[in-house]
Amino acid sequence: MQVMLTAEVESSSARGGRTRRRVHPVAWFVLKRLALGAATLFVVSVLIFALTAIVPGDAVTVVLGKSGTPETIAALQAKLGLDQPLWAQYLAWLSGLVHGDLGVSVVAMINQQADPSIATALADPLANSLILGFITAVLLIPLTLALGAIAGLFADRFLDHSISVPTLVLGGLPEFVTGALFIYIFFTQLHVLPPVSLVPPGASPLQTPQVLVLPVLTLLVVAVGSGARQTRLGMLEAMRSDFVLSATLNGISHRRIITWYAMRNAVANAVQTIAQNLQYLVGGIIVVESVFAYPGIGVYLVNAVQSRDTNAILAASMILAVLYTVINIVADLLVVFLVPRLRSELV
Repeated sequence: MQVMLTAEVESSSARGGRTRRRVHPVAWFVLKRLALGAATLFVVSVLIFALTAIVPGDAVTVVLGKSGTPETIAALQAKLGLDQPLWAQYLAWLSGLVHGDLGVSVVAMINQQADPSIATALADPLANSLILGFITAVLLIPLTLALGAIAGLFADRFLDHSISVPTLVLGGLPEFVTGALFIYIFFTQLHVLPPVSLVPPGASPLQTPQVLVLPVLTLLVVAVGSGARQTRLGMLEAMRSDFVLSATLNGISHRRIITWYAMRNAVANAVQTIAQNLQYLVGGIIVVESVFAYPGIGVYLVNAVQSRDTNAILAASMILAVLYTVINIVADLLVVFLVPRLRSELV
């Protein structure tokens, strides 16, 4: 009997070992990154909630202002649940978030709006920001790769300097300075573009595409510089590598060497920088939207902070944090798939 039990345990262990080996290393890597991303989002939610609690005042005191008496403020806080302990308020919000409920805006409830749902209020701003971010990303990736590759191929020549110097200077300027400079050039001097990017409620910015030009241009100028310089460095290293020299000695055409050998490795080096630039868009879009009065999630978040609307702050911040985390995970996966050496290390 003992022998049979031992055999069954060994067989079960073997089956368990085979089960563990069936999990592909890349799939295991993805699962670990997703778990780390979920843990990061949880920590971010706690920090944001704690920061909103530290700031003096709440939505009731901000909305009522001087017209609110201590009695009316206390009664309204009790009605809205703002008198509950902070941990109870956080757990109630977190429970709703897990079930897909972003909660209700305290400011909207105080003002007795018909629909205080944050999901409804965020629909248009989020769509506007996604349109702005998508157009910027579509232009950012090819511009980063093309400018960086050209600068790397013509290193230390006129074409390299004509790309590297402007991207270095303009990329170092803050968004509000770049935005103000573009407003001065394209509105004050040339009178070709509007200084603000107003979009009527319920309308799409694509119906008036001219309002997108200056915000997109501002984001591009700030983001392209670092990515182009990283791609240039990767192209230089690739062109000086042994496999490019071997391909040249074997008579492979120069165009194929650039596109298939050098560019592929340069792109792998630049993926993380491009991902960082896309992550920058998540934060930089807040400043740019404020500069141009573009009705996106950045302006929504700024207004929520000013009114101390905790639920709205948490909802908008968590959406931005999720976008940031997803971009980071996708970038890690792209690097693994582009670089065979990294895939072999996972096995």
